[in-house]
Amino acid sequence: MNVCVVRVGLIAASLLAACGCGTTKSQTATEQLLMSDAIDRSVANIDFTALAGEKVFLDTQYIQPIKGFGFVNSEYIISSLRQQLVAANCLLQEKENEADYVVEARVGALGTNMYSVTYGVPSTSLLSSASAVLPNAPPVPTIPEISFAKRDDQRGAAKIGVFAYHRETKQPVWQAGISQARSEAGATWILGIGPFQRGTIYDGTRFAGSELSIKKKRAEAAARGDDRVAYDQEHVFPTPWRDPPIPLDSPAEAVVLEPTPDKVKAAGYQQNISDEPPAKKSQKPQDDEQPDTD
Repeated sequence: MNVCVVRVGLIAASLLAACGCGTTKSQTATEQLLMSDAIDRSVANIDFTALAGEKVFLDTQYIQPIKGFGFVNSEYIISSLRQQLVAANCLLQEKENEADYVVEARVGALGTNMYSVTYGVPSTSLLSSASAVLPNAPPVPTIPEISFAKRDDQRGAAKIGVFAYHRETKQPVWQAGISQARSEAGATWILGIGPFQRGTIYDGTRFAGSELSIKKKRAEAAARGDDRVAYDQEHVFPTPWRDPPIPLDSPAEAVVLEPTPDKVKAAGYQQNISDEPPAKKSQKPQDDEQPDTD
């Protein structure tokens, strides 16, 4: 009876292997993307516009690097906060005594979790252990995993807190509250075919790393109803030495240098101008004036 069960298991495993097979070799890159994506989302939720135009110093003494934690560490968090401060038009100072306000930041959580679900029969060695106990029983190999579908989910989380106070008086000025964000990445195998990857670190759904669907469009800053610079979007900041381009339909293009009819008409004025000089009005003597008889 045991031999029959083993044969059925081996046949089922062979059929599943014939359908397809896919594995993920390493999770290091995925874990780094999950942590950095969680940091990006957490920092993007912090609005520093309350300190716009002020001289600020970013105090990072409570964001310490952790040895052996991976590539994503305190340096990435500090640089992300500096970027968000500059994007909010804050005048970032390198020395504390040159700033009017001190922005203090801290990190409450940064890490990843992984969950795995198998739809089918998991790998087991019970029959192999039982056959070793029975005398004169043939050896039974370990039954491999027989899965009709398999799903692996990874989650990243980051928690950042920021507040500001006046450098000299130490009076509180502003606080952002707690900014907490999560990232996710999932992989699915169906009858051994996969992985089908999706999550916040991917643009759409991927099959074994290749694009499978049209990329998702990210929301623009105008769609949020505010004028903040999007953290994850390209933006060119205006500079004092760079004049903004003037649109072709701007009224500044319709500057009238000479009072010619064509240019006046192009400028939008409703005024009739002719090439001939205007005729002089004849001056009639008034009734109360008496002509000179001498």
